[in-house]
Amino acid sequence: MVEHAKGAKHQEIRMLNRKTLDISGVSNVDSFDNEEFLLETECGFLTVRGQNLHMKNLNLDQGLVSIEGTIHSLVYLDGNAGSKSKGLFGKMFK
Repeated sequence: MVEHAKGAKHQEIRMLNRKTLDISGVSNVDSFDNEEFLLETECGFLTVRGQNLHMKNLNLDQGLVSIEGTIHSLVYLDGNAGSKSKGLFGKMFK
């Protein structure tokens, strides 16, 4: 068993066959539909994208969320990511 320092951020993500996803350290579910979930976690905002997504379990007291469906991607939204690479539209519309 791993012990964590008090106040340290801790999050676990477990995915099984791209069909089920269990996430700990979730403080809020900002939005969700059958293609995208936006979760506020201890490590930042996390976007889960896929098809036919639905929430199997939600317990914000324990910080646990379970999602089922076909999972395509997990992306942490970083406030600094846009400054590093602007992408095609950022370059076109300076």
